[in-house]
This record gives sequence, structure tokens and C-alpha cells, in this order.
Amino acid sequence: MKTTLLASSALSLLLAQGAGALEVKLAHSSQAALSSELHMAAWAFKNYLQDFGTDMTVAIFPNNQLGQEREVYEAMQLGSGADCAISGTAILGNFDARLGVVDLPYLWADYDHVHRVLDGPVGDQLADGLREAGFEVLAWLDSWGYRNVATKTPIASADDLKGLKIRTIPTDTYVQTINAMGANATPMAFGEIYTAMETGVLDGLEHSAALVQANKFNEVAGNYTLTRHLFGPVAFVCSTAFMGRLNEEQKAQVMAAADFARDLERALAPAREQEALDALAAEGMTITEIDTQPLQDATRPVQDKIAASIGATDILEQIRAAAPE
Repeated sequence: MKTTLLASSALSLLLAQGAGALEVKLAHSSQAALSSELHMAAWAFKNYLQDFGTDMTVAIFPNNQLGQEREVYEAMQLGSGADCAISGTAILGNFDARLGVVDLPYLWADYDHVHRVLDGPVGDQLADGLREAGFEVLAWLDSWGYRNVATKTPIASADDLKGLKIRTIPTDTYVQTINAMGANATPMAFGEIYTAMETGVLDGLEHSAALVQANKFNEVAGNYTLTRHLFGPVAFVCSTAFMGRLNEEQKAQVMAAADFARDLERALAPAREQEALDALAAEGMTITEIDTQPLQDATRPVQDKIAASIGATDILEQIRAAAPE
């Protein structure tokens, strides 16, 4: 009888705690696969927070379940939909133009270069800009590899890109970059890519090997050319409205969980990039190295032009100065 009463009391306590738990709604655009850097970061955040937090749970909404990326962020500004989201920085450039500087072509030398910059004063400047737009940056993450071009037809040299309809993120930086490379940039929401490739609306897309594999784009594009034209960092953000609802203990828990997700996601980046390339090759995708110098030369003016147009020339110079010699 005593044991039964104790068990009943414990169960009641657990139910009461669960009923009062704060649910964090976390959105991203990729498949719910740990081969995706977006989902890995979300998964790590969720598990850390639920293991060490006292009164929070996390509901992950992958694969654009709450809308396309820009729609998710616009809803977050209004205090609806997701509380937090993980995405490439490029889409957030729609809310603070200066952030577009981190997505310029052939800008980043390596992972360490990215970390030195975004974990320092430049990252703080960019976070301040997003805060004014209604977003709090919890962490800067890595793309799992450089963005390359996946196409239906083989690419043997930079000239073979000319005229191809290549899907890219609907931001000015990416559009100018792909056009400068000689292709025909075709902005399109992430969730529409697969069907557009199937139906011939697109000739190809540009993305990291990890995202190509996670979203099975190799099923509709048999060739992957290592242009390494862009390395777009990833941002883990929550709405300022959501963060404002948290008490100090909850904020500390959320930040600790984001730090854990960042460290794990970054540590895996180099290996996951190579694993994804190996997996794509094993699945029959043709991986091709080309001379990228013509592409670097063609896109260098894009760096200066876009940085000037978004008021980020000073940030561009800081990024260049931080590059390894």
C-alpha cells in the first residue's frame, strides 16, 4: 500500500512537471536525417536541453513543415510559428543586408577562417544587426562542406556551366555569383528543388555534398562538380520575443544547449563533407574536380560590388585580413 502511494505520488509529480514544461518549436528546411547539418544541430540541441534542462522540451519541425525558410522567419518576427530556426545565413540576409557579406563567393579559406571571424567581433556585429530585426543569434554553425554544382549533364570545365539553369537561394549574392560563373541563376525555395529537377525546370542546383545526399538530390542529378564557389555559414537563431519570455535560468540552458550543438556540428563538418562525397560516389554520382581559377577571377568583382552595396566593405576587409597567409 505504501509503495503504491509513493508510486502514485511520483507519477503525479512527473505529470505535473510535463504539463508545465515549455515547448521550444525549432524549424529547419532539411530532411530529418543526421546526415544533414541542420538536423544534427537541431537533434543535439533537443537532446542536450531535455537531458539537462529542467522545464523545457523541444519539438523539431524539419523539411519545411512550418513553411519555407523566409516564411518561417517572417512568422517568427510576428511571434508566431517557430520559436527558433536553423538555416544558412543567406536567407537571413533578407532581414539584415550586411549579413550577406559572409556568403560572398570564394571568401573563406577554410573552417578555421570561418570560426575566427564569426566567433569574434565580426560575428558580434552581425548578431547585433539580426537582433534589430527580431532575431537572437544563439550560435554560428558550419555548412558541412563547400557548395558545389550538381547537374544532370557532366561539367568538365568552367565553360560547361554557361547557360545552365542552376537553382540557388533567392538572395542577390547567390544570384550574382551563379550568373558571374556563367550559369543562369534560378532562385527557388528549397522545398521545390526536387520536383523542378524532375520536370526539367532546372538543369542543376548548387549545394553542399551533405545536403545533396541528405535530400537525395543525386536521384535527379547524376553529376557533382567541385566548384567550391561558396561556403555559407549556418545560423541558429531564436526570435527575440521567445527569448524575452524565458527566465534567466532558461536562457542559460538554451544557450548551453546551442553551444553544445555548435561544437558537435562543427567537429563533424570536415569528416561529414568527405563522407557525403564518398557516399554520393558509391551511389553512382560522378564527382568531378575542375580548375576553379576562372571562376574565382570571374566572381572577385562580385565580392567588392555586393559588399559596397550592403554597406559591409569594412566587414569584408576584416574577413580578408583574417585569412591565413
